[in-house]
Amino acid sequence: MLEALTGSGLAASAGLNAYIPLVVMGLLSRFTDQVDLPSGWSWLANGWTLAILIALLAVEVVADKIPVVDHVNDIVQTFVRPTAGGLAFGAGSSAQTVSDPGTFFGSHQWVPIASGVLIALGVHGVKAASRGVINVTTAGFGAPVASTAEDVSSVVLSLLALLVPVLVLIAFALLAWAAIMVIRLRRQKRRAKRVQVSDSEATRVLG
Repeated sequence: MLEALTGSGLAASAGLNAYIPLVVMGLLSRFTDQVDLPSGWSWLANGWTLAILIALLAVEVVADKIPVVDHVNDIVQTFVRPTAGGLAFGAGSSAQTVSDPGTFFGSHQWVPIASGVLIALGVHGVKAASRGVINVTTAGFGAPVASTAEDVSSVVLSLLALLVPVLVLIAFALLAWAAIMVIRLRRQKRRAKRVQVSDSEATRVLG
């Protein structure tokens, strides 16, 4: 149960930022005894791997805080974040990497990775949708604030998943609440747009 919560929390974290959970796992495994990665995932603690991930993280952090660029970044990350989520879930839940491709599906080795992909994709979808609403309602000025909050949330979620996995349930409740709020805001925005279009057409006819 705790391993599933750890993997789920890390996958959700990857949905907010693809590289943060991988970097957190790698650093904790390399420099502390808090995380003991399975042998198949020990490459995450490799110095070169960490250097590459940190460089990619720096690019992601900057790009995600610039209006318009953040939208393009979200499109690209639609493929990256779910992949990172699958890796994070697999490593965090102590799943082993594939030793024999022929037994991959029969041995259910695909379940942790697939679960991580789906969780990260769902969180990424909420993040991308909310960013669109924020950019429109704040003329782009809210993007850096929202991005910073997402990065901090990703770090906290990664640490909770690894150190206190039970608290991941609270984080998931907050994510569910955020998803509901985003859906409501998008519906309100669409209704307001339809009303505006209707008023414009009525004014044109009367004119």
